[in-house]
Amino acid sequence: MTGAPGDGGLLPRCLDMIFNSIGPFQAKRFVFKLDDKNGVDVQCEVDALLERQKRDAMPVPKTPSGKRQIDPEFADMIHVQDHCKVEEVDEDNVYSVFVSYIEIYNNYIYDLLEETPFDAIKPKWNNCNTPVRNGDFIPPQSKTLREDQNHNMYVAGCTEVEVKSTEEAFEVFWRGQKKRRIANTQLNRESSRSHSVFIIKLAQAPLDADGDNVLQEKEQINLSQLSLVDLAGSERTNRTKAEGSRLREAGNINQSLMTLRTCIEVLRENQMYGVSKMVPYRDSKLTHLFKNYFDGEGKVRMIVCVNPKAEDYEESLQVMRFAEMTQEVEVARAVDRALCGLTPGRRLRNQAFREELSRKLELRGGPIDGEMEEPSASETFLQNFPPLPPCELLDINDDQTIPKLIEVLQKRHQLRQMLFKDLAKTVLKFKTTLQEFDSGMVSKENYMQGKLSEKEKIIAEQKTELERLEKKTKTLEYKIEILEKTATIYEEDKCHLQQELESKSQKLQRLASDKRRLEARMQGTVAETTMKWEKECERRVAAKQLEMQNKLWVKDEKLKQLKAIVTETKTEKPERPSRERDREKPVQRSVSPSPVPNMPPARLRHRRSRSAGERWVDHKPPSNLPTETVMQPHVPHAITVAAASEKALAKCDKYMLTHQELASDGEIETKLIKGDVFKTRGGGQAVQFTEIETLKQESPTGRKRRSSPSHPDPAEDAAQSEWTDVETRCSVAVEMRAGSALGPGYQHHAQPKRRKP
Repeated sequence: MTGAPGDGGLLPRCLDMIFNSIGPFQAKRFVFKLDDKNGVDVQCEVDALLERQKRDAMPVPKTPSGKRQIDPEFADMIHVQDHCKVEEVDEDNVYSVFVSYIEIYNNYIYDLLEETPFDAIKPKWNNCNTPVRNGDFIPPQSKTLREDQNHNMYVAGCTEVEVKSTEEAFEVFWRGQKKRRIANTQLNRESSRSHSVFIIKLAQAPLDADGDNVLQEKEQINLSQLSLVDLAGSERTNRTKAEGSRLREAGNINQSLMTLRTCIEVLRENQMYGVSKMVPYRDSKLTHLFKNYFDGEGKVRMIVCVNPKAEDYEESLQVMRFAEMTQEVEVARAVDRALCGLTPGRRLRNQAFREELSRKLELRGGPIDGEMEEPSASETFLQNFPPLPPCELLDINDDQTIPKLIEVLQKRHQLRQMLFKDLAKTVLKFKTTLQEFDSGMVSKENYMQGKLSEKEKIIAEQKTELERLEKKTKTLEYKIEILEKTATIYEEDKCHLQQELESKSQKLQRLASDKRRLEARMQGTVAETTMKWEKECERRVAAKQLEMQNKLWVKDEKLKQLKAIVTETKTEKPERPSRERDREKPVQRSVSPSPVPNMPPARLRHRRSRSAGERWVDHKPPSNLPTETVMQPHVPHAITVAAASEKALAKCDKYMLTHQELASDGEIETKLIKGDVFKTRGGGQAVQFTEIETLKQESPTGRKRRSSPSHPDPAEDAAQSEWTDVETRCSVAVEMRAGSALGPGYQHHAQPKRRKP
């Protein structure tokens, strides 16, 4: 901000611009006087003169600005550039410049121009535990922010100095710069630990109608302000290695910069989306001080300093993004109020009149033509006396001149005596009048003293009331600040709850849609399952009916055979045991009974799968044992696997699992579990089992024959031998359960083997 030696920075250029523009139109010192409420008053010439005399009577006299010696420490940074000036300056106004310098350290405001007396007991260290540049400096007390009657923010109790030149203003700045808090970090030898604000106020007031004096109307005074802010840079603790007080300072600096970014983002959001979110100015003293600038009372300009080092790329990128975002914020400015409507050019006309008057007086050496001087009192008094006759004596015998002169002198003496008497009377009358006036003045003075004492009492009461109101105002400001913070917290809670409510409502909507989809899917599944079970029930009922019909047929066959045995003649010779009889005579196959009326006879089908034209997955676990039977299950077009896989299921539409277990008689029982393969909604494969086929094998030597009674009946023996013989019982090779596609009545009867004779 100050620049480098030989090249002035932003501050010297601004001061040069201001003083080059208003140089010939500056008011004398103390004509403008700032009050404690961010306002300015105009004093008359007498009060301003008294203030200047009081200033000159100080123990350390101030050097006039024209003879001021520039401090060599900053002399190279100041270069007066006459071409930098504003041409359109109102010449009918007078101007005065006031400067102040503050810093914001750990979110507290300090006055850098405040003169604090030295205390030898207190240590000569800052609050940040760093030695100050001036050993006699004690850290000042923090200042508070106030709001004036125009709703502008200002620092209460801040020192404001009137300056008349660039050198004087820069000297004041340099005096405050020495008190600013700095510290040594890993990145900077002199790192700023606070935000500094150099405030320049320009007071402007119009001249009166004659163009001589300042117009004594406070409403016509215009006060402008220019704030030059030097923001401390954001820090990363992993790079600066800050700890202790340095870490706390870095946290406050980053927090204030984050608050500034948040305020600009909210302003941008309000502008782009047409909302009216509350801008959190009060979260930081930096944003709270410049609230009016963001609200349209002024202009804001940002200058970004970027380090070209590669290790600072990320931080520089973030700063440039922030600067780019600030360009999108537009704030509507307030309309400037117009000044009083006096005649322009008053100063020039008055100056030209004075120059012309001085020129004429120098040429004439007396009064100007056309102007008559008023006669003095002595000249008027002498004109009332009779004129003196000629007093020249040309002849020694002249006896008329002296008598005439004596006569005139006598008349003059008489007139003088009369005038003395009149004067005495007038003096006596004047004395009487003066005494009366003195008595009246004494009575009036007594009356005014009484009134003045009453007014003083009223003023004292008003001062007490004013102090009470100021305390009350401070309390109310504190309460307002607390309420604003509470309102901010409530707003955040409200936004959080609204977001949570929206998320809950969206979740409920998703759950409702999922529920509807699940209901529709379950309805489809229920309908599909219902249809399947209805078909399965019908099929099972039909199979049960066929099974019952076969059982009835078997019973009828047994009854017929029993009847044939009973009706045989007893004269026939006794037969040999059933085994020898069977060897000699050929055994005829049992004749199938007539089919049951209204029921279709069961067709004899070959032992093969009913789905010969479909692709099957033949799942044979490696733990199964080979049965080595003649009849083996055979499924064409099958993919034989040892473990079911999704790849194999995707290629087929039927599934068969071969399962072996030990039956109750100690033989191996093989079950063929069949099912349909269908795709799921998730893209996978599922198997729905539909039937089970059971394959049994029986060993002829594994079961004992039924014992016969001591005297068996030949007919009964013949009837039972056909049903209890091992070969007869082993003739059934395949047994199907109810629900099998081959039908419950399917049996295979083998022809008994005959021995050779």
